[in-house]
Amino acid sequence: MPPPASHNAGRAGANSEIHILHLQGAITHTTAPALQQAVGTAAAPLGLIIDLCEVPSVDSMAIGALVRAYVACNKAGRKLALVGLNHRVANVLRLTGVDSLFATYSDVAEAESVLSS
Repeated sequence: MPPPASHNAGRAGANSEIHILHLQGAITHTTAPALQQAVGTAAAPLGLIIDLCEVPSVDSMAIGALVRAYVACNKAGRKLALVGLNHRVANVLRLTGVDSLFATYSDVAEAESVLSS
C-alpha cells in the first residue's frame, strides 16, 4: 500500500512574524521538493514552525529538505522549530544525527511562545 499523499499548508502564526507550515502525510522523495518549495516561500522575519503532527514517516529526502530548511533559516537569522514529531520521525532524525539541529516542541502554541520571546 503506498504512503498517503502529502499536503502542505502555510499560515501566519499568532505572532505575524512567525510562519507556520502544517504538513500532512508521509514526506518522501516524491513530496520532499514540495516541502522545500513551501519552506522557501515562508518568509516570516522571526521564524518558521514546521508542524509535523500529521506526518507518519519521513525518508532521507525529507531529512535533506528539513536540513536545508534549517540552513536557510540560520543564514537568514530566523529561528526554526519542529512540532509534533511522532516516535518514528524523531527516531529517523536521531539515527541520521541531525536531531540536534532542531528545536522541537510538542505543539504549535509552545513553539510560538518560545520563538516569540
